[in-house]
Amino acid sequence: MNGGGRRRHVGLIIVALALSACAGGHHRTDEAGNGEGVNAYPTNYKTDILAAMRVYLGDPTAIRDASISEPVLKPASLTMPSRYMLCLRFNPKKTATVYEGMREVAAVFVAGRFDQFVETPKELCAGVTYAPFPELEKLSR
Repeated sequence: MNGGGRRRHVGLIIVALALSACAGGHHRTDEAGNGEGVNAYPTNYKTDILAAMRVYLGDPTAIRDASISEPVLKPASLTMPSRYMLCLRFNPKKTATVYEGMREVAAVFVAGRFDQFVETPKELCAGVTYAPFPELEKLSR
């Protein structure tokens, strides 16, 4: 190998090492800069859930039997990495005078903020402990 080829080869090795160091050693920090990144604990989870439910439900008023679990870090699915999530149970209105029946959804958080609801959370919510969530029952439009 001539001198120019050897320098090019060494240069490529240095670039590859630098890129692998960046990929392996770098982690995203959350807005507070505390290094927890995408799995920062959702400290304002109840406020986030109330805001999301106003959009999620056609009529968020007069919800009955609302309960919520504490956020826990777990995989959302086989293809999704672990995220903080919690479970909700509630009985929303179907029409002005008729209730739909109990529903259960999981809420997924990314970087400490609400990201999405999972509609069929049977495995995600199995065995969680629910506590009353009266704030959801008092929700207005």
